[in-house]
Amino acid sequence: MANGLLTAELALQLAQAAAVVLGHDRNSNDSRPRAVLARDPRASGEFIAAAVEAGLSSSGIDVYDAGVLPTPAAAYLVADLDADFGVMISASHNPAPDNGIKFFARGGQKLPDEVEDAIEAQMGKEAVRPTGADVGRIQRFSDAEDRYIVHLLRTLPHRLDGLTVVLDCANGAASGCSPQLFKDAGADVIVIGADPDGLNINDGVGSTHLGPLKESVVKYGADLGIAHDGDADRCLAVDHEGNEVDGDQIMAILAVALKKSGRLKDDVLVATVMSNLGLKIALRDAGITILETAVGDRYVLEGMRDGGYNLGGEQSGHVIFSDHATTGDGLLTGLQLAAQVALTKKPLKELATVMTKLPQVLINVKGVDRSRVGSSDVLAQAVAAAEAALGETGRVLLRPSGTEPVVRVMVEAADEETAQSIAEHLAHVVRTELALELASS
Repeated sequence: MANGLLTAELALQLAQAAAVVLGHDRNSNDSRPRAVLARDPRASGEFIAAAVEAGLSSSGIDVYDAGVLPTPAAAYLVADLDADFGVMISASHNPAPDNGIKFFARGGQKLPDEVEDAIEAQMGKEAVRPTGADVGRIQRFSDAEDRYIVHLLRTLPHRLDGLTVVLDCANGAASGCSPQLFKDAGADVIVIGADPDGLNINDGVGSTHLGPLKESVVKYGADLGIAHDGDADRCLAVDHEGNEVDGDQIMAILAVALKKSGRLKDDVLVATVMSNLGLKIALRDAGITILETAVGDRYVLEGMRDGGYNLGGEQSGHVIFSDHATTGDGLLTGLQLAAQVALTKKPLKELATVMTKLPQVLINVKGVDRSRVGSSDVLAQAVAAAEAALGETGRVLLRPSGTEPVVRVMVEAADEETAQSIAEHLAHVVRTELALELASS
């Protein structure tokens, strides 16, 4: 929470450490290192940004303050400006009292673990404190939003003329640039959730609360709706009837479109193990392979980089187009999805039928020894029996939490009743077997 764990003092110290590791240690020329800074509109972002700017400039870093912009905009601008690194102050889809600080390396890339460790280690050392002409300067990055919008428009395969789009900006970082982007792309735009006051980010609107968007799309007879989260690194969609189109369906639509145009690298989509089995079945039928990764955008990015693939993402709507972005970009994703509606002249509801979502039941089993998921013979037998019963029409996934005594049981099946029944049975086995193991240890 901002001003709880994340204080101005901590932000200052973190910025001073980052100035050394990402700035001075990696700067290969005689010019002063440069950093791009952006934030979402949370009230706490104002004092945190001030502290970060003070830490960077006092450590000899020139700061380009881009103001309120989406996380993917900050990443893009680092590359576009050829800055040494970037800083984004946001807590994404979390409520307003929360906040966080994210760094991007040169090129707008996510930091490797070893670099994050180096910054943490540097925090325990003396800060760099130049004087006179060597202190960093802070200046407004006045054309930051325009640069980002122009970049996104250049990716557009087809203009949106004739489309009516409802945008829900979550009272967040996309409130200014997303409406402008879609208008510039030719769409008739209706905007909700674009009145940030510093305290209402994600409050009953955005990708975590689709009700207002669904109602608005139906009310105004729009072709589709796009919902961002607080920092706009992801999006979900709504068709003209108010039905949700989730990240898996969006990826299916875009993967098929890219393959048809010959632009899907090696005909591969990178997605996490939590993506619906219906996605894999649909793309297999379309001649597209899914490379599965662990849950989390960092693992999707790693899979894309390792194989040189250009499309990946998560069911949550965090979609990465590596040809155009280094991170998930909700504006880019929404734009590309709307372009497919305009290009094919098919409603989003019809495009979404490219995949059939299998019923998916997730049960979080709490208070168990998650470390023993892979060593229980009884549990292994129960999973094998469930998989045999499901055959190719479903699947079972057991995931131990990384931080809590929780095991997540996920079952997909051809029908809801079967998925629920098998999930409840496996949850019972997990609860019984792992609790007994824990009690006897």
